[in-house]
Amino acid sequence: MRKLKALFFICTASIVNAQVISGTIISKNENQPIPYVKIGIEKKTTGTISDGKGNFSIDLSQFDPQQKIKIEVPGYDSYVETIENFKKHDQQKIFLNEKTKNIKEVTIKAKKLVDKNWGVNTKTKSVTYFVNPATGRKDFLGETALEFNTKKRSKIKNINLNIARYNSTEPVLMRYSIYSEKNGLPDKNILDEEITIALTEDMIKDGTFTLDVNERNIWVQGKFFVGIQFLKEFDGNIKISAALFRTGFIREFYGDWMKMSIAAPAINIDVKVDKNSKDTDKDDNVYAADDPAQEWGIDNSQNILEAGKSIYGKNESAAQYLKLKDLDLYYEVYGEGEPLVLLHGNSGSIKDYYQQIPVLSKQYKVIAIDTRGHGKSKDTSRKDFTYKMFADDVKAVADHMKLDKINIVGWSDGGNTGLEFALKYPERLNKLVAIGANAFPEGVEQRLMDHFTNQMTQLNQLNLPEMFNERRVMKIMLTEPHISKNDLNTIKNPVLIIAGDKDVIKPDHTEFLSKQIPNAELKIYKDTSHMVPYEKPDELNKDILSFLEKK
Repeated sequence: MRKLKALFFICTASIVNAQVISGTIISKNENQPIPYVKIGIEKKTTGTISDGKGNFSIDLSQFDPQQKIKIEVPGYDSYVETIENFKKHDQQKIFLNEKTKNIKEVTIKAKKLVDKNWGVNTKTKSVTYFVNPATGRKDFLGETALEFNTKKRSKIKNINLNIARYNSTEPVLMRYSIYSEKNGLPDKNILDEEITIALTEDMIKDGTFTLDVNERNIWVQGKFFVGIQFLKEFDGNIKISAALFRTGFIREFYGDWMKMSIAAPAINIDVKVDKNSKDTDKDDNVYAADDPAQEWGIDNSQNILEAGKSIYGKNESAAQYLKLKDLDLYYEVYGEGEPLVLLHGNSGSIKDYYQQIPVLSKQYKVIAIDTRGHGKSKDTSRKDFTYKMFADDVKAVADHMKLDKINIVGWSDGGNTGLEFALKYPERLNKLVAIGANAFPEGVEQRLMDHFTNQMTQLNQLNLPEMFNERRVMKIMLTEPHISKNDLNTIKNPVLIIAGDKDVIKPDHTEFLSKQIPNAELKIYKDTSHMVPYEKPDELNKDILSFLEKK
């Protein structure tokens, strides 16, 4: 099994006084080798995977003879033996017993089955888990899982994995597992047989690999986990989309499962829910109440899907391009009246304002811009991005449209751009609404910055030309902006500072912005994350309109 960026780890084995034990894993029932079997030290992070012919080698020199070797593969009974006894099998065959399947009499009843999709649906290319053998070719035997919870008995039809990038010269071997739950963590694999696939690029459709498991008759109820593992080293790398502020689970070989509260892999499942079945006492598809990610966020997968389905960001009747040096800047114009510029966040696009544009354009001329390097705006320069540069682009649009003054609503990076615009072009700005903005990188929660730092390290290690834009999009969040207290004191335009009470912008930083800008108002949204325009669209629209209408 492999290493998924921050969630898959590298284990190391000493070769000092090495005692490498080799053998072959055999099915006792069929007397045939079993491929890709997990062999490791119980409760430890050291292990190996047998090859396609069941052969393996494992270094046991560092371990106490009374520690136990554990061998597992779906469809077979677990094999546990002390290292002392296991060493006697050097160059010998290890036999596994096939699990006994108890076939119960089935009474067929009419069922009301309802189609559902659960899990993480994001297809982002900026927040990802890397599967990159080049960063640790000796071992990368990690595993990741996502938690689900259904009160109704449900049958899994498809397991979907959103893949932002696939680069391999050979098929990539993956195994899927479905675990029961114990103490809030994955426990036993409930599958009767293994689900192993050789993934190729042509199997990925529109950024998603869909595995059809309908015929496997997998029924679940209560809490369970869907896990993925990579079984064989390959020449290349894969990036799996991930959702920030959602919890994933990871383990290193047979080590303990751990929560990764910063992000979760984009695993989602299509299910048939039996509406006639007896409920558990759990809510349908609700994550654990003690989930650390709940400090920051709410699941916005559905909002992301709806934004992608909307016309915004791809509306030819509203589309405009402004050609600048090394840049084709894309924007869309809606409505009539006083100009109102909408600026999205990092790695976003115009479509993120799908719940604001229809409302705001009834009273204002809404100019929604795809920031350079985002959406349909194409930047061919080799320069690092800065928020001052983005502010210059906004001014260029205003100049092109012959607008003397504009209002700006900026979300996240868009809010940072709005602050830079207020500093650089105060005479061209009427009012600014800054949602989830920060004046310097230290204003962002450290855990999130650590995650972005890890992402940046991986991007730099790969150093692929086609990822150049991705690197500078990530870099701007780590290094910008640089707005001082004195800078903020000079802003005279009316500013509305907005943030969620569970925002990734530190609460004291949001308060700092509102206090240092002389004509600033502050609004904190209750039970809201950084994704204010998604989560509180009606309240936000009302607040924007009210603020802009003030004399």
